[in-house]
Amino acid sequence: MIRAAECVGSHDILLVTLDSLRYDVAATALAEGCTPNLARLLPGGTWERRHAPGSFTYAAHQAIFAGFLPTPAEPGAHPRLFALRFEGSRTTGPDTAVFDAPDIVSGLFARGYHTLCIGGVGFFNKRTPLGRVLPDLFAESHWHGGFGVQARDSTAAQVGFAVERIAALDPKRRLFLFLNVSATHHPTRAYLPGAARESAATQAAALAYADGALPPLFATLRARGPALCILCADHGTAFGEDGYRGHRLAHPTVWDVPYAEFIQEAA
Repeated sequence: MIRAAECVGSHDILLVTLDSLRYDVAATALAEGCTPNLARLLPGGTWERRHAPGSFTYAAHQAIFAGFLPTPAEPGAHPRLFALRFEGSRTTGPDTAVFDAPDIVSGLFARGYHTLCIGGVGFFNKRTPLGRVLPDLFAESHWHGGFGVQARDSTAAQVGFAVERIAALDPKRRLFLFLNVSATHHPTRAYLPGAARESAATQAAALAYADGALPPLFATLRARGPALCILCADHGTAFGEDGYRGHRLAHPTVWDVPYAEFIQEAA
């Protein structure tokens, strides 16, 4: 586990959620060479299988922003990178960054971080009171239709906008950047020509697209200094297994998600 307590204040922090991405889809795409940019970033060149903290986007992100990132898929009380102070926590260890705050976003803001949200799926679109709950945790948040699930080039648009906003920041101020990648969320058929319905293959194609769009983000952060990076899915999704489709349901295809954490050193 990374010593997050030592990183807060000296490192930028990046959290990317690849929305709805299944572990098996991510692992197969990696093994088949479809995500070469992610392969260069992941520790050991592999995804870790973890259990999602929720079965759909809203619930999972509420948990994530409370410090409950996807949990290692093995028994035990696993220490967390981030936590909010409360009595009886069994997963707060000496390396955990602990905040006296209702969420890690405001906790990092109180430690001097600029908090920036680049939204993706509907729970970040700010069009309704519900769609503002998660973005409103951040000092700065953005969403437009080009970032959403219907936009074929959503990841490139999100990354391009993030790069612009990062360039406008004081380089001496630490940044917590959250980016919700919508491309891997339904509908993904557009990424696989001829596909008639959603499947593991269409999601893999969407992930390959996102892989090609992400590098400028990491290059921009590298120029600012060291960064603690977390890449994961918020939850998975079913494509007909055992009769299930979609998420917000209890099935291994929903609960098993890819996860990676690493330190990106400065350029």
